Amino acid sequence: MADPKDVETTKIVRREFNRRAIDTTLADIRVSHGVVYIRGTIKPMRGGAGDPKHEVEIISRALRTRPEIRDVVVDCIFRT
Repeated sequence: MADPKDVETTKIVRREFNRRAIDTTLADIRVSHGVVYIRGTIKPMRGGAGDPKHEVEIISRALRTRPEIRDVVVDCIFRT
């Protein structure tokens, strides 16, 4: 069974991606023991950010400042 803290943290991470208009439909976003794992393909939504790699770096830095997140692991393919 999933840890309720990890479930809540996953929602926080998804909200960050939605705020920046990043399409994560082909990505797998998981949180395990406070570590965020982002894998798969990341691309901008129509009319969204121009460089998804730069946006993900900004999101990662922002997430690392949160007390409930210990680390962020990004293993993605970026499409433009």
